[in-house]
Amino acid sequence: MKRNATAVWNGTGKEGNGHLTTQSTTLSNTQYSFNSRFAEGVGTNPEELLAAAHAGCFTMKLSFVLNAAGFTADSIETKCDITLDNGAITESHLTVTAKVPGINQEKFDESVADAKANCPVSKLFNANITHEATLQA
Repeated sequence: MKRNATAVWNGTGKEGNGHLTTQSTTLSNTQYSFNSRFAEGVGTNPEELLAAAHAGCFTMKLSFVLNAAGFTADSIETKCDITLDNGAITESHLTVTAKVPGINQEKFDESVADAKANCPVSKLFNANITHEATLQA
């Protein structure tokens, strides 16, 4: 399986602008710029998209890990914070909250660690990946 996206940029790095389009067209000529990346401008940015990809991938992997252990989550919600520091992505921090009937904290923590280590996006990153996990009653 292969997926793709296309980026188009016009102008200089600081004054220029671009747009992103994904194969599914979920993003279709979506604007990005220096300001949307490094300030508070309108549009998306690569770090935000990486955060969405990591949160989505990890959450789905956690669901599979829980299912393999005999549990089905009522809900899993993951926030991902990507840190860009001195021109490098240095950290991806996952904050997950889940409601999983019948699971104990130890098994939940083990499942979270497994998903963090083995989701395809985690394997792609050359950055420190940290997490916080809350199991709801």
